[in-house]
Amino acid sequence: MNFGLTEEQQMVKDQVTKFAETQIKPIAAELDKTHRHPEEICRKLGEMGIMGVAVPTEYGGAGMDTVTYVLCMIAISKACASTGVIVSVNNSLYGFPVNTYGTEEQKKKFLPPVSGGKVEGCYALTEAGAGSDAGALACRAELKGNKYVVNGVKRFITNGNVASYCVLAATEDPAKGYKGVLNLVVDLKNTKGFSIGKIEEKMGILASGTAELVFEDAEVPVENLLGKPGQGFRQMLSGLDAGRIGIGSQACGIGKAALEDALNYAKERVQFGKPIVSFQAIQFKLADMATELEAAELLLLRAAWMEDHHLDYEKESAMAKMYASDVAMKAAIEGVQIFGGYGYCKEYPAERHMRDAKICQIYEGTNEIQRVVIARKLLSLR
Repeated sequence: MNFGLTEEQQMVKDQVTKFAETQIKPIAAELDKTHRHPEEICRKLGEMGIMGVAVPTEYGGAGMDTVTYVLCMIAISKACASTGVIVSVNNSLYGFPVNTYGTEEQKKKFLPPVSGGKVEGCYALTEAGAGSDAGALACRAELKGNKYVVNGVKRFITNGNVASYCVLAATEDPAKGYKGVLNLVVDLKNTKGFSIGKIEEKMGILASGTAELVFEDAEVPVENLLGKPGQGFRQMLSGLDAGRIGIGSQACGIGKAALEDALNYAKERVQFGKPIVSFQAIQFKLADMATELEAAELLLLRAAWMEDHHLDYEKESAMAKMYASDVAMKAAIEGVQIFGGYGYCKEYPAERHMRDAKICQIYEGTNEIQRVVIARKLLSLR
């Protein structure tokens, strides 16, 4: 069992960590305060190949592996959780399904702009009545001639306010349930009948836009269908498996930021004549945070390794996402506690980490759903 990184993996990790610490972290508080999309950072990450880490080079990506993707996501999210989720959506929720299920023509057309970091992509799944119940889609795509006519509203779409391209989950007929689900690649900037609806006001990840996508008799060419009708639900599930590795990595990065900031503060904060890090109560909090976050990272790296080796990683990705987001939230809460009153104030980043961490327990499948997935695999119900 070898836990060492390859020379290439270590080189990319070092490069991305340096970039995140010097270019992203210094503006993270400003991005959070202004809710500004970090476009300049996304373009630079694109030039580095990080907006399409595992996408082959012929389609604009870096042609690396999922393990490298995890390392990059942790480093970026440690610096800025909002930037982390933007990178995750480009790679996992948009890049993965197009690269995995797209035709050669589709991949050449729809991957390079997003994987090369020139524009953002998104995945439009969630609706008002279809969140955890992903098979209950109401957004309808009716085949008329050589086009699908789409009607419906998507909710809580990460990157939705800035994305140029979208993988859209819709249904041919709601009465068919999951058997009617299909996925279409949509050129949002050139599709009549598409508009951006409400932009959500959120608790955290404030530099990452979350929007409604509205389709009113929007016409999408039939050649933009991924795979065949009826295959969409399975495509969706495999895409979510991949996405959970990205969101788990985002959570792990947030937790590591909370730990690092709390540790540095505890060394400086003096009470009763000595730094509070000298007190066992604080030491135990830090020890638990560090142990749990390292365990989360190992779960994520295992799931990524399994994906890279084309193994069934559904259970492992669910475990990694669930555990990483739970311990990240715990670390963020303990970080605020270690900062004390200052942890509740925006002068320090502890409160931002706490706001950012919570969503990781919710999106990409709630942690309750992750436990359902894990239990089903254990009981061999699927």
